[in-house]
Amino acid sequence: MDFGLKEKIVIVTGGATGIGHAIARTFHEEGAIVIINGRDRAKLHKAASSIGPRAYGVVADLMTKEGALALADYAAGFGPVSFLVNNIGVFDVNDFFEVSDERWMEYFQHNLMTAIRITRLVMKDMLSRNDGSIVFISSEAAIRSIGNMTPYSTTKTAMLGLSRSLAELTRGTNVRVNSYMPGSTATESVETYFADLAAEQGKTVEQTLADFYRDVQPSNLVQKLIDPALHGRGVVQLMTNAAMNGVCHRADGGTIRSIFG
Repeated sequence: MDFGLKEKIVIVTGGATGIGHAIARTFHEEGAIVIINGRDRAKLHKAASSIGPRAYGVVADLMTKEGALALADYAAGFGPVSFLVNNIGVFDVNDFFEVSDERWMEYFQHNLMTAIRITRLVMKDMLSRNDGSIVFISSEAAIRSIGNMTPYSTTKTAMLGLSRSLAELTRGTNVRVNSYMPGSTATESVETYFADLAAEQGKTVEQTLADFYRDVQPSNLVQKLIDPALHGRGVVQLMTNAAMNGVCHRADGGTIRSIFG
């Protein structure tokens, strides 16, 4: 299928690793010019090189207004941005009663404000051109709130509200805003988490994952970590489908049973 992405400008925030990297790679495979950002120049150069010749990495910290402006300006040098993927996010396992105010604010800064800062710049231009597509990478935790990941779950739920609210601003235009909700995915950080957990419990990683799906996610239908490349395809399809606006596309392996989730 031709998604019509040749020479289109795509920003994937935090696209050097994980799901973001898989999304950036898929856009590139479809002919797009892909721009990723981060804070480590060497890491960005390596990631961009691994994606392909039309991938570029820019040092831009979206935790600041200056970083957002730097990323938007860099992308504008290639042409109008057609697609913006808000992918930056952090997670860890924690005890709600031990999470400090400062750590809560870090979560809001990482998982929400980074997206707000760059969207505020890019979306205004999209509306003026009457063209563009934005997606927020949320998480199944947005609906299946996780007790030992409360800050993460909370900020990912807020992301769903943010994306739908911004979609309301696109009424009657050719600009669209959606969210994408992946389930547990075989990214480097997730695989490291399960490897550490397996070592702590004196089990194999395979047994630890089996126990996880039996005890924590028994409703999951695929019963395994999702290949990040599948999210790459899913996000490209979502962002290029003109019928999709103001929706949350679930790709959680069937973990959430409710059809209304």
